[in-house]
Amino acid sequence: METKYIFVTGGVVSSLGKGIISASIGKLLQARGYKVTIQKFDPYINIDPGTLNPYEHGECYVTEDGFETDLDLGHYERFTGIHTTRNNSITTGRIYKTVIDRERHGDYLGKTIQVVPHITDEIKRRMLRTSPDPSEGGENGSSPSGRLGEPFDFVITEVGGTIGDIESAPFMEAIRQLRYQLGRNAVCVHLTYVPYLKAADELKTKPTQHSVKELQGMGIQPDILVLRTERHLDDGMRMKVASFCNVDLECVIQSEDLSSIYEVPVNMQHQGLDAAIMRKIGIPVGETPAMKPWHAFLDKQRNATTEVHIALVGKYDLQDAYKSIRESLNLAGIYNDVKARLHFVNSEEITQQNIAQKLKGMQGVIICPGFGSRGIEGKIIAAEYTRTNDIPTFGICLGMQMMVIEFARNVLGYKDANSAEMDTETPHNVIDMMEEQKTITQMGGTMRLGAYGCELVKGSRTYEAYGEETLIKERHRHRYEFNNAYQEEYEAAGMKCVGINPDANLVEIVEIPEKRWYIGTQFHPEYTSTVLNPHPLFLSFIKACL
Repeated sequence: METKYIFVTGGVVSSLGKGIISASIGKLLQARGYKVTIQKFDPYINIDPGTLNPYEHGECYVTEDGFETDLDLGHYERFTGIHTTRNNSITTGRIYKTVIDRERHGDYLGKTIQVVPHITDEIKRRMLRTSPDPSEGGENGSSPSGRLGEPFDFVITEVGGTIGDIESAPFMEAIRQLRYQLGRNAVCVHLTYVPYLKAADELKTKPTQHSVKELQGMGIQPDILVLRTERHLDDGMRMKVASFCNVDLECVIQSEDLSSIYEVPVNMQHQGLDAAIMRKIGIPVGETPAMKPWHAFLDKQRNATTEVHIALVGKYDLQDAYKSIRESLNLAGIYNDVKARLHFVNSEEITQQNIAQKLKGMQGVIICPGFGSRGIEGKIIAAEYTRTNDIPTFGICLGMQMMVIEFARNVLGYKDANSAEMDTETPHNVIDMMEEQKTITQMGGTMRLGAYGCELVKGSRTYEAYGEETLIKERHRHRYEFNNAYQEEYEAAGMKCVGINPDANLVEIVEIPEKRWYIGTQFHPEYTSTVLNPHPLFLSFIKACL
């Protein structure tokens, strides 16, 4: 069938959950047998979120092909199991850079470059996923038909921000044009907020009405409304919204607060969101799919009553900063029939005197990733405490590097050991910059990014966790590496290098076999943990914590 396009926009306020709704739509259409992809268009001018502070935009997610993207792509992958690429994450910065580069190249034959049509045409090209721009290095995968990769039945496009934002205007104009060009092959889903006023004890639909009016003023009539609400909406209120916003009653869906984001697809299916989309597009609805594996997961989640307490030792006191790690731990807990209770421990506040109190009652510790020197000494103290007290510990990327530094200082006896990132003058640079990185001066998109192979040492705890696979593939995001000059000393002292990149001979995984569970990975396993396929290292870690 012809590719169908679903545009997901938001109004009233941000953070309503457009990413979760987009991922849920993708999951429901997948359950019906359709091939789906989901893409995010962000209105900020950064080329990508790679140089953004997590306090600005949450975690930076990395695709398999090595592109730094918005955290919503993590939701897309966790819900659907699809592998997103650089083509699934577009920013205003990338759009403008492409157009400006073409103008400098002379591709526009001397024409005046304008937002309409040049910027909007480039947005439309990306929304339709037509052939990549050769001027943007690395965007391969186009097919002879002029499409990116294999054809999809549905392309879901989420636009960041809210209706009325100046930055979003070109995206809205592109959607308006595409709705006209694509006809019945396009559907607009608009997510809005219905606030509850406690003093009046009333739910208010006026913000939704204004949001839809704003959208209509841009020439876009939403086909489906998803109303984000903290209280249940009765049919009378849904009818009111339908009549004031020119939307069918069956197309007014409510998204109530739920105990878990993974309940959302089932809630949307129960209200017929996927069926409404198919009717709008003109596809026979048929029977509602059972989604048995998803329901089995939810049953495990509801039945998990025992708690396991895990400390996240990091410097960003923000849930979204470690979003994929948090979700990976939650999923691994559920599959181990427990609830993972996560406790953030600020590494900047850790000292030798208070570490025992900070980690009191914790059954396991994650030493979190990050960049820069702030808070690293606290992570090193935490690594020493968990190593000497045999508390299951999982170090990820910078976390793994802190475990390596701690071992050098307190076991190998190199008291001044450090990473060249933190101290360029250290005589014992047990963590050092990769040779090919030393001449790079730009920050954005210049690290070791994306999926790389890793050979596991047979008989290691990591090897057992992966189900005795010998070659794995995991995603990276870092500039500094384990210094191989020290490998023999580490091995002799008890920290084993059990995962090696076969092409560059880089150490990817370290572990101390004599401990219950003390493993550090240079890569980010959290990027590939999904609802139906939780990552084996997180599963093994939670099991050890129990």
